Amino acid sequence: MSILYSSVGHGGASGYLAILSLSLYGSMESSWLKQYAWCLNLVVAAIAFYHYYLEGYFNKKLTFPFIIGSIPFAIIGGFLRIDGVIYDSLLSITLIWAAYKLYQTKKDLEIKSSIPNLKISISTGAGIGFFSGVIGVGGGIFLSPIILLKKWANPKTVAATSALFIWVNSIAGLFGTGISNQLNIELKILLPFVISVLIGGFLGSKFGSKSNENIVKLLLIFVLVVASMKRIFEIIINLI
Repeated sequence: MSILYSSVGHGGASGYLAILSLSLYGSMESSWLKQYAWCLNLVVAAIAFYHYYLEGYFNKKLTFPFIIGSIPFAIIGGFLRIDGVIYDSLLSITLIWAAYKLYQTKKDLEIKSSIPNLKISISTGAGIGFFSGVIGVGGGIFLSPIILLKKWANPKTVAATSALFIWVNSIAGLFGTGISNQLNIELKILLPFVISVLIGGFLGSKFGSKSNENIVKLLLIFVLVVASMKRIFEIIINLI
């Protein structure tokens, strides 16, 4: 999961949540699962940002307004709790929509000459930050399709922006969880996962930062579909 997600500048929280929920840890509360997903996000997103930054794809004027808007709302989202069925339903619908829209535009890589104004960037960041805090992801899986669909940047610049956005939102989500007294992280459980994603994150982001932009965009579509399918499967099982 970390190889695939980091190749498009993502931390991989939705993938980690899928893996954890299919393991012995699946019986844990959603707030517990979110914390570990955010911790792994911090590792992978940092590595992904490093590689894309070194290749010169980071645009601070594009990135910082989204982050400014997201931080307070990611904290609020991390503070709240949400029912599992609602959680899975909302995330599945969003991911499928994003994958479909990206598929429609996969051959169009032209970008606009200007980035969005502050009002749009900050409000977009706020909405994604809140939703990310509630469901336990970094938000890159929502921010990336929006930027690409609006043609504000090319896929690799989007990857750099998403990586930093994810890192900051993961910190904010953990902070919100902490102030609501839900924080419960055990290093002996976390450490093996960290070692795994360190390796995967390095390999994936190194490949993604140097590969063809069409490949990066197609990988992102694949990531969105994989993440949504797992949630849909869970909803069906719950209904049965």
